[in-house]
Amino acid sequence: MIDVTDLHKSFAAKTGAVHAVQGVSFSARDGEITGVLGPNGAGKTTTLRMLYTLMSADSGTITVDGFSTTAQSYEVRSRLGVLPDARGVYKRLTARENIAYFGRLHGMSEALIAERTERLVATLGMSEFIDRQCEGFSQGQRTKTAIARALIHDPKNVILDEPTNGLDVMTTRGLREFLLQLKAEGRCVIFSSHIMQEVAALCDRIVVIAHGKVVANGTPDEIRRNTGESNLEEAFVKVIGSEEGLHA
Repeated sequence: MIDVTDLHKSFAAKTGAVHAVQGVSFSARDGEITGVLGPNGAGKTTTLRMLYTLMSADSGTITVDGFSTTAQSYEVRSRLGVLPDARGVYKRLTARENIAYFGRLHGMSEALIAERTERLVATLGMSEFIDRQCEGFSQGQRTKTAIARALIHDPKNVILDEPTNGLDVMTTRGLREFLLQLKAEGRCVIFSSHIMQEVAALCDRIVVIAHGKVVANGTPDEIRRNTGESNLEEAFVKVIGSEEGLHA
């Protein structure tokens, strides 16, 4: 479980401080997929980066399974599997070597790395390219390699930033099924996407961030009901629009 409480983050700029995240709070539960949504520049990616300890907050707290991201960052990282917005696989290594490298960073034995790799290869459909050098991989092959790399240590909590971005239809369908499998295993999954059909189909709860603040938080049905919209995309536009009006 991931708990975020009153998170703040600012950046220096020539025109003064930019308040990227302003009091963001939400919880992501085990056995659920929590969607974190927001327009470009809303503070969504900054929030996610603080969740997986790439950035530190100016104030506020984040806990992962009860461990603080600031005071117990090593424990937090061992409990997180992260697909960041930049996929960043090592091109001169094979997919298998990329995965094994991250397993070693987590202190796993070679035998356990091999066992877990075979399971992930089967689950993600990577058998055709697992022993190929990553240079020249398609977007889908890079994404699958990055996901397997993030999950090699069997984390209870998974953060996926735009996992289907740039993927073809069949690869996207496979990844959706994989996300549902992670949920069925009782993991806490945080999922970011701009595709409302995916969000509606996959997410148990949705957190919408705009101008660094949470402007909607609830189940898809609750957000539709609270906005008076039957379509989730229209509901999203409405909550974003109401926030835009406050900053006009």
